[in-house]
Amino acid sequence: MHINLNTLLLYTGIMMSGAFIPASVAEELPRWQLNMPQGVTEISRDIYGLHMAVLWVCVVIGVIVFGAMFISMVLHHRSRNKEAATFHENFWVEVAWTTIPAIILIILFIPSMRTISQMYDTQAADIDILVTGFQWKWKYEYLGEDVKFFSNLSTPSGAIYGIENKNNHYLLDVDEPLVVPLHKKIRFLITANDVLHAWWVPAFAVKQDAIPGFINEAWARIEEPGTYRGQCAELCGKDHGFMPIVVKAVSDDEYRSWLAERKRQTAQERTLMAQQFSLEQLVERGEKVYQSQCMVCHNANGKGIPGAFPSLVGTAISTGLMNDHIDIVVNGRAGTTMQAFGSQLSPLDLAAVITYERNAWGNNMGDMVQAIDIARFINDAKQ
Repeated sequence: MHINLNTLLLYTGIMMSGAFIPASVAEELPRWQLNMPQGVTEISRDIYGLHMAVLWVCVVIGVIVFGAMFISMVLHHRSRNKEAATFHENFWVEVAWTTIPAIILIILFIPSMRTISQMYDTQAADIDILVTGFQWKWKYEYLGEDVKFFSNLSTPSGAIYGIENKNNHYLLDVDEPLVVPLHKKIRFLITANDVLHAWWVPAFAVKQDAIPGFINEAWARIEEPGTYRGQCAELCGKDHGFMPIVVKAVSDDEYRSWLAERKRQTAQERTLMAQQFSLEQLVERGEKVYQSQCMVCHNANGKGIPGAFPSLVGTAISTGLMNDHIDIVVNGRAGTTMQAFGSQLSPLDLAAVITYERNAWGNNMGDMVQAIDIARFINDAKQ
């Protein structure tokens, strides 16, 4: 395919100036707007201000340089019987075109360094949130609050592939948004569990790589209530495009109420672990867990994708020994894309999804496993 050089340079310039609007913020902007968003934090507005300042400096320089060039081309064209000037290496011209750019760079350097230093000042945070990237979801842990959960793409596969109706945010909706209060300094500690990810929310001017075994820091103080969307900005695997970020900024009272409810749910989850559930109850819960965690690879019908993801219908995985099935789900399988869900799901959800897989799609094994059994399996493996 032939690409015109001028067209390539035009699009390159647009991209370098931040003119392309990511899908994560397009919902908040008119379709015809080309500029980058101002955002809802002080840092994001400072970055926008620097962007505009540099843009206009470039515009002025461009007008002067190209203006002088075109004027020279018109007024001193050979058709006007003009002869080329004979002067060479004018000292004051050399001084001017060296000094003026240096002064411009110094003027831009001062506010740029001030903004950068603020971006990296993560001290004295009001709230610390550990953000961990998984293929392909985010885990959020409110440090010191005993609250943690996973955030998954909530759009059903039928809507993703155009079989069912979908809304404008169908690739940017999650089952559990990150909830944060307004006007508080929130420090994000960002890492990954498996491969490289990147946590990116344009409205906050936050984009940090999530690297296994390493923690990057970022922070935001959100000034306007609302729902803000982002995406993983690192190519992290085949479902990279299905790894959205949704942050809900609310008042301090709403945040406290939400936090109290999450703590209550955590306590209730611990209580449920000691209970014995019927086969029907485990299958019902397990189906929901399967749809949110397993369906993206193994499909809704459990048949997987030949050559990529194994079938769970009538195979040794779901109809073999119970302990083998538990081991695969809890610890994953080395050398494959099968993740270890032991650190991602609660013992109750693990028990439910394993029971579901052994009794769905005609497997009808009739057996089940309880949360307490999963907890024992995990504890025994640690010893």
